[in-house]
Amino acid sequence: MGWESELFALFDDLEAQASSLSATERLAEHVDRSRAEYQTVSLAGRLMASVGSEVSVRLNGVPGAVGGVLERVADGWLLVAAGDVDWIVSTAAVSTVQGASVRAVPEAAWSPLTRLGLGSALRRIAEAGEECVVHLIGGDRLEGFLRRVGQDFCELVEGEDRRVQLVAFSALAAVRSHG
Repeated sequence: MGWESELFALFDDLEAQASSLSATERLAEHVDRSRAEYQTVSLAGRLMASVGSEVSVRLNGVPGAVGGVLERVADGWLLVAAGDVDWIVSTAAVSTVQGASVRAVPEAAWSPLTRLGLGSALRRIAEAGEECVVHLIGGDRLEGFLRRVGQDFCELVEGEDRRVQLVAFSALAAVRSHG
């Protein structure tokens, strides 16, 4: 029976090698599939999973970072609350985000409220009559009151002479107001 034991040992060894090769192939396939799936993940999806988290956002045109609780993510903008100050941030101006969740929420699972654009958030500030600071992507800062909000711009009333400036959404990095 010695040769039978050796034969069974050989078969066991071959089976273990085949099982190991199969596991290696499955792992490589899993890694490839994970990479392929991850390329469909958007920044908005990662931010959506981070709602309620403390984040730090760096923006083009705004010195330093905007830090606070990420309260809302919607079409083209996000709301970061830092104490009694609210930041309406244009996602087009976002350069980095620190503190985001490792997860992502697929767009199909988003609330219908996420379809509200930047204009909706700015209208809330205009309706409240709150003084605000408008930060532009180029680095300029404007202070005043939002009067009206159009489709792709807002009217900012500045200074004692109450001059009106039209601010294009495409130039807007963030709006800081007291919430």
